[in-house]
Amino acid sequence: MKAHTMTPSIPHTALQLRSLIRSTGELEVALVDVPVPQPAADEVLVRMEATPINPSDLGLLFGAADMSTARAGGSAERPVIHAQVPERALKAMAGRFDQALPVGNEGAGTVVKAGSSAAAQALLGKKVALMGGAMYTQYRCIPAEQCLRLPDDATPAQGASCFVNPLTALGMVQTMKSEGHSALVHTAAASNLGQMLNRICLQDKVGLVNIVRKQGQVDLLKAQGAKFVCSTESPDFMAELTDAIAATGATIAFDALGGGRLAGQILTCMETALSRNAQVYSRYGSPTHKQVYLYGTLDTAPTEVVRNFGFSWGMGGWLLFLFLQKIGPAAAQTLRERVAAELSTTFASHYAHEVSLAGALQMEAIAVYGKRSTGAKFLINPSL
Repeated sequence: MKAHTMTPSIPHTALQLRSLIRSTGELEVALVDVPVPQPAADEVLVRMEATPINPSDLGLLFGAADMSTARAGGSAERPVIHAQVPERALKAMAGRFDQALPVGNEGAGTVVKAGSSAAAQALLGKKVALMGGAMYTQYRCIPAEQCLRLPDDATPAQGASCFVNPLTALGMVQTMKSEGHSALVHTAAASNLGQMLNRICLQDKVGLVNIVRKQGQVDLLKAQGAKFVCSTESPDFMAELTDAIAATGATIAFDALGGGRLAGQILTCMETALSRNAQVYSRYGSPTHKQVYLYGTLDTAPTEVVRNFGFSWGMGGWLLFLFLQKIGPAAAQTLRERVAAELSTTFASHYAHEVSLAGALQMEAIAVYGKRSTGAKFLINPSL
């Protein structure tokens, strides 16, 4: 059956951003021409108009390359970035050697062509958000069931970050509840994701301890209604964190840094807070389980843990895609529907910069978004 098309006409080829690591250790990131695919019966073709650069995208975009060695080539319209992967990191990259991989976890745009199925046809001409990789491209073909239709008054930019940050924040709260905890701790809390989590917890009446790096970030979250915000630059950080944990009863944490001492410090403060009300001393520490999940690698240093928090604790990894698999399609769809309903409020995202596909490969832009700094989020508009 024939796929139906919107006007104007769709080109035969389009630009896609790809990342290649050669077996020699050289990274090459470039724009390539790819055929614009024809949607199958249950698929739609989306003209991509907004796709964020998330920290989770940078791992594929640059791999283990040392970006201090980056150099620019190509032209203004077709820039090419080269950098070197350190020899010690080559082994970890072996699985992707000599493959030009498409990049971009999520995005949003307009459905310009649809397959013959009723589900696909229902999305023709509609703005949708989508997740599934290869989003740094001008046109993306994807099953209709993987699209989230945006409200009619929403812009693609508003829908671009519909999945990773919102579902991660909702997943943290759901994980907290399913594992028997009543309040949580979150690091890098002034990020877009952190601000979303704060709004969710305020709305759902969940205790939340926010950890940030600077006083300005404390002020930002406090202005948004956050009750407990602790800055690591405070000379009394550990005491302040312990007080906040004691006040909320938080026994689970989600750490975006991954490296350094913070995860262990959170467990120490949880143990200290629990010990305040202990009726009987135990050399094994509090029997209440304390859990820290590492879900990011903003700090690439080794994770340092000083075991001074008893024996009832855990530390592990948490990944959105594994969480969604665990809860199943129906529960995941319920979360997506909440995101769509609260797109301009609870799950609003803010971007400091908007660039084209070529603009994302300018050295000046890479220098900014490569730092993964709070308040410096980039949005790529492939239609520019």
